[in-house]
Amino acid sequence: MDIDPNIHLLHLRNFTYFSFFSELRHSNHVATTIVETLAISTVFLVSVAANAGAATLVTWERRLLANKTILTLNLFGADLLFVSMIPLIAAVRWTVSWTLGLAACRIMLYVICMSGCVTITTLASISLERVQAILRMQTVPTLNPRMVTATLIFIWAFSALTALPLSLFFTVMEVDFPEQGGLHICTLKWPDTTGEIVWNVCFTTLCFLLPGLIIVVSYSKILQIAKSCRRRLRTRDSHPPVRDSLEYHVSRQDMKLFRTLLVLVLSFLIMWSPIFINTVLILARNFLGHLYISSTMFFWVVTFTLANSALNPILYSVCQFKNGWFKLCCGSAVVPLRKGPCGSGRRQGMHPRLS
Repeated sequence: MDIDPNIHLLHLRNFTYFSFFSELRHSNHVATTIVETLAISTVFLVSVAANAGAATLVTWERRLLANKTILTLNLFGADLLFVSMIPLIAAVRWTVSWTLGLAACRIMLYVICMSGCVTITTLASISLERVQAILRMQTVPTLNPRMVTATLIFIWAFSALTALPLSLFFTVMEVDFPEQGGLHICTLKWPDTTGEIVWNVCFTTLCFLLPGLIIVVSYSKILQIAKSCRRRLRTRDSHPPVRDSLEYHVSRQDMKLFRTLLVLVLSFLIMWSPIFINTVLILARNFLGHLYISSTMFFWVVTFTLANSALNPILYSVCQFKNGWFKLCCGSAVVPLRKGPCGSGRRQGMHPRLS
């Protein structure tokens, strides 16, 4: 049954229409909004600078455009798209009532969810690419334009389609709030509750659980190969080396990237989990009349999630390019003696460490 939105609904009866970033709020509006603006603006500035710097390091350090390099740049691009919604969020916190129009209302949460899907799907694609490169004996794979183009198109099309309902069903509604009169909010208005539940389950499964499963399987395979490689290294002095993919192509570079991606995946899961929990709570409001979720809490959860876009390039740069900033500033760096791939020889009295 449809309910007339032009009455006081938000906190009493209609738990479908959550106000998201419009806080129908209290007396200390200005002080609270200043703190919120400073926090989210800091996330925005750090994210833009970190992603731009990391993208520069990736292209400068790896002049050979490998598959993983393009996918990594796609990761940084998704982060920049993600934080591009921050100015809209900050504006809504100041105006309270939605004044940005219907188009901005339909774009904001759509871009946020789509960018998150692109991020985790890209991480899954990189993990698959690494496993294939190891199994195909390609320590430094060259660019395959057709495969990379197809992968990027799939990632963005898949993410755009799965998040599409957010663009279709977000709308601007007017509500009557006793203390402030009629206000407009940008809210999600589903045709029915069943569709909302089905989409939440499908989006979570397709955009997060499935890519997460791919990452776990891929990393398990890499660890299995590395474990076998270590066993061969222990018997290297007493037995002639055997030429096979397990021995030759789990390089230190592969394991270094593996550890980097593992850190990125863990940070993603930690920093995106709260927004999924919050989304479930918003959905539960339809059935639990006593459950109250404030827009302020939603704002801080989203800000924490947005901070992942600043953390990703920082973690990647620290793990992958320890000498990168020094080389950019000074034009040179001390390059340590590199050990070859696992089992590929020419070491004197030293065994490579894969962990």
